Amino acid sequence: MCNYMVTYFVRFMEVRRDVFQAIADPTRRAIIQLLAQKPLNLNAVAGQFDISRPAVSKHMRILTECGLVVVVKKGREHYCNANLQSLQEVQAWVAQYSEFWNRRLDVLEDLLKQDKDNANV
Repeated sequence: MCNYMVTYFVRFMEVRRDVFQAIADPTRRAIIQLLAQKPLNLNAVAGQFDISRPAVSKHMRILTECGLVVVVKKGREHYCNANLQSLQEVQAWVAQYSEFWNRRLDVLEDLLKQDKDNANV
């Protein structure tokens, strides 16, 4: 029973990929950066890394599952293209914290100015 639950959880996590999981890995971030410059076939992508071809394929599968990479077939080749529009979810998430900290720093700045004005009186 316990092995069944572990297997179910692992399969659930594999199916439920999102852009945050994809960018959490430095190799996948490097692949995205590489493909943002120009489309490449899988062999060309694999040639840029000191990891096995199956490992690169696994990273590519994760990137395609969350929509950061789109694979297009041209003749016998499969070309990988970065889909940076998928990063908008990350940008929106970061923006909310950026706005939060900007407000907090504005409050701190006002308090420091107030403190300085009170010291000069």
